Amino acid sequence: MTPTEPDRPDTDGSSGRRVLDALGAAVSSMGGSPRQGQTTMAVEVARSVADGTHLLVQAGTGTGKSLGYLVPAMVHAVETGNRVVVSTATLALQRQVLTKDAPLAADAVERVTGARPEVALLKGWQNYLCRHRLEGGYPQEEDESALFGVGDAIAQPAAGHGGDASLGEQVVRLRQWATRTDTGDRDDLVPGVSQRAWAQVSVSRAECLGQSCPLKAECFPELARAAAARADLVVTNHAMLGVVVAGNPGVLPDHQVLIVDEAHELADRVRSQGTIALSAAAVARTAATARKHASVVVSELESAGQSLQLALAELPDGRLEAPIPAALHDALVVLAGAARQVASDVRDQARSLGRERSGEAAGALAIARTAVGDLVDALDRMTSESVAQGRDVSWIERPRMGAEPPRLLLAPIEVAGSVAGHLLNGRASVMTSATLALGDSFDPMARALGLALAEQPWKGVDVGSPFDYPRQGILYVAAHLPRPGAGISEAALDEMLALVEASGGGMLGLFSSRRAAQEAAEVLRGATDLPVYAQGDDQLPTLVQAFADDEAACLVGTLSLWQGVDVPGPTCRLVVIDRIPFPRPDDPVAQARTDAVVAAGGNGFMSVSATHAALLLAQGAGRLIRRSQDRGVVAVLDSRLRTARYGGFLTRSMPPLWPTTRPDVVRAALGRLSGRREVPKA
Repeated sequence: MTPTEPDRPDTDGSSGRRVLDALGAAVSSMGGSPRQGQTTMAVEVARSVADGTHLLVQAGTGTGKSLGYLVPAMVHAVETGNRVVVSTATLALQRQVLTKDAPLAADAVERVTGARPEVALLKGWQNYLCRHRLEGGYPQEEDESALFGVGDAIAQPAAGHGGDASLGEQVVRLRQWATRTDTGDRDDLVPGVSQRAWAQVSVSRAECLGQSCPLKAECFPELARAAAARADLVVTNHAMLGVVVAGNPGVLPDHQVLIVDEAHELADRVRSQGTIALSAAAVARTAATARKHASVVVSELESAGQSLQLALAELPDGRLEAPIPAALHDALVVLAGAARQVASDVRDQARSLGRERSGEAAGALAIARTAVGDLVDALDRMTSESVAQGRDVSWIERPRMGAEPPRLLLAPIEVAGSVAGHLLNGRASVMTSATLALGDSFDPMARALGLALAEQPWKGVDVGSPFDYPRQGILYVAAHLPRPGAGISEAALDEMLALVEASGGGMLGLFSSRRAAQEAAEVLRGATDLPVYAQGDDQLPTLVQAFADDEAACLVGTLSLWQGVDVPGPTCRLVVIDRIPFPRPDDPVAQARTDAVVAAGGNGFMSVSATHAALLLAQGAGRLIRRSQDRGVVAVLDSRLRTARYGGFLTRSMPPLWPTTRPDVVRAALGRLSGRREVPKA
């Protein structure tokens, strides 16, 4: 399917009128009035959830999309009793939905319908404090979580990192907080603590003692799940959806409607959640955990781990073609047998202790059982036929820093079928983002998100943006620059410097590599007196705030800055993108996905690399215009955006800024915008 023009709002029917009345009440309570795009979105969402179909909604920045889906979702929930799950990718949006937008929408829906929708928050198990562990029910552990997974942790990042407080001081503060928190949610602790400290007071779902826990009635994750089971609307995150796609539907309550905000990130989050890693160091840690907490013999497991290391050491970095080398396969099979034996021994140890074991002993056995079970699960997948059958891709990588040995990784090639089967079929869904139509078509995103494979029909709607992009911003392509090679060229750095001097700072620099960002920072610091902040100098939120506070500042970085940075106003008046953000040529997942498309008769480059680049370009360029008063320039220092055949596809995916390739026009516009003609040299 292709994008459709937004229909005129259809207010026929009492339910449709209540949606529009509630939306009007919510917006008026903030002193505003409904926007056309927001109204269209609310109507389309109401139709989709009522019909049980799937909807892609591209809603530009400033549309007010949170209320655009929350109001019709809540009206549907209170009128039909159908529960709605809302998922976000970022902690910031999750907090905004939970603490600001959802209460506002609930107030309005209650005024219009007479029923107040109940809202609950649900996260992964390890986001919550474990009272039993806090009271000594588990042995103290170093953080050994995610030994075999490299995907997103279910936990979202903490609000802080614990500062300079020692581990003991952080744990003491956690104990004090435990006496007054109603949620046990890590993100409610501000400032936060380090992951190592949090590991002392939390457990994974597999480590939980369940019904045998003496503090089950006070269990924070159980209380959160009970609240979600009562709620009309449950707010969660994409990592939890990844757990569902992996075959664990019970982590979410039954629901008839799924709404995915920041939907452009869903496929990558699900793929990341399904990625596993294995190394000799991880095997050694698992063996040590089993020996310490279950008192079982692990010598064969340790020996098998050493054999794995030898097999991996003989192979180069990069993708492994099917079938995997015989020596590596044999090492994995031997390791799997040793791991299953240790798992059996741990179970026997638990049975021998029976109900006589102490609370701490039960917790210790749960830790051992989980660590060994995770290893067995990883090996089962790595020794299966998933690579040969084209479901997974495997590769070897060597960490760039530290003494860690090489590791073997495995990732799903495509997740669309799994998303359709586990998330979409049998329920209505709404996928929304400011970036969903790539190259003027919803088809690429519908394929990536599983909508093209789902049982129910889907529809794509672009509700527009309140911004006048051609009048508010310029898209400058430096077409005179040479085609980019390895690294960033001196010509591109000179072009960036000239633009920054014309604008008097106010630059957000989005670079394809850490090295390119560092070179850009060095050039700016050496040639100007402007404040220059570079990713890696401090925590990212601190750097973004420092950039936002100074109109003359520049902030440079890599992928973390391409999405989610929201700095409205004159501070961010120049966004510089050094090159088209194609996947790395040696990216094994991108390689495997491209090969799969080609094997099916498609265009692998356009389906994978160009689509990946289009999404990031749209997100990166979207950092410029955040409010109706914003003005500025997006400068792409990659001539291919203008000269290559695929350039039109990429440009059509970006906000419709006024285009030019003339550097004199852009520098003059930046000079007028900043009111500065020159920047003092150092």
